[in-house]
Amino acid sequence: MRRGAFGHRWRWLVLAVGVMLADQVAKRQIVASLPYGASEPLTPFFNLVHVLNPGAAFSFLAGAGGWQRYFFMVLALAVSAFLTFLLLRQTLRRFEAGGYSLVLGGALGNATDRLLHGAVVDYLDFHLAGWHWPAFNLADSAIVLGVLLLLYGSAKNQRRHAET
Repeated sequence: MRRGAFGHRWRWLVLAVGVMLADQVAKRQIVASLPYGASEPLTPFFNLVHVLNPGAAFSFLAGAGGWQRYFFMVLALAVSAFLTFLLLRQTLRRFEAGGYSLVLGGALGNATDRLLHGAVVDYLDFHLAGWHWPAFNLADSAIVLGVLLLLYGSAKNQRRHAET
């Protein structure tokens, strides 16, 4: 492998670390400035909140008794190791590498929360006319955006192969 190609792959890990660090800085700011359980309305449809989610997305397994903290930490670290391997060892298209990087950064951000707080710090709360989207954070957003990039890249690749 050429040195340039390896260095090129490192940029995707830098993106993942950047996502994780931005996520942790935002969460640290929320924890330091907003009491647990508080809500600070910023617009008629958006609040900053300080909540802890011991479960997974949309509080899945939140009331499972504590074992899920370790399960989700181990799962996030295993997925992170696999994604790091893919980013460093596989030839990936930009959408794949970008998607994997965003998922990796988000997974590491939320795993860091589980290690430090025993749960994930959520702080973004969107609502409209009495309807609330579950609170989430930057790491969650990165994971969703990463998955969307992977789906888009996969669809684009399938169209390319169908045309040949």
